[in-house]
Amino acid sequence: MNAIRNLPPIVSIVGRSNAGKTTFLEKLIPTLVRLGLAVGTIKHDVHGFEMDRPGKDSWRHKQAGAALTMISSPFQIGMVRDVEHDHSLDELAPYFVGLDLVLTEGYKRENRPKIELYRRAVHPEPLCRDDHGLIALVSDSGLDLGVPNFGLEDVEELAQFIIAYFKLKI
Repeated sequence: MNAIRNLPPIVSIVGRSNAGKTTFLEKLIPTLVRLGLAVGTIKHDVHGFEMDRPGKDSWRHKQAGAALTMISSPFQIGMVRDVEHDHSLDELAPYFVGLDLVLTEGYKRENRPKIELYRRAVHPEPLCRDDHGLIALVSDSGLDLGVPNFGLEDVEELAQFIIAYFKLKI
């Protein structure tokens, strides 16, 4: 279905708070890019966020009541849009047309492929023990959840696994 709509595959990097998801993504993203993939990311924040800086023109437009503000330069485009609900990955996917892969940080409840980052020191039990969407585990333990298990430093190996799993062209 994704190929028909030219939408990239989406895989969620999930784990408990303070497991190191962001740090791991900071290693995984450049590895995938070096291998030739165009990678997008989505960070799920259930608490809300403030992207624009108070006092800047686009912030002022938003404060004045604009439902969507966009800032554009020769190098980047940024958008802030009011929404009426927490968007699913299916609703966000069209923003990533033209990329090879989307990595999310979070979205543990979505029915999507997931890679769990699990550190025993952070929590005694993994988050996705019984999740049928779990495709790999990145861990500091030898825990067997019936999926490929990668160490915390096995970034290159995990990148190759993701490429093979989604049959991505590099």
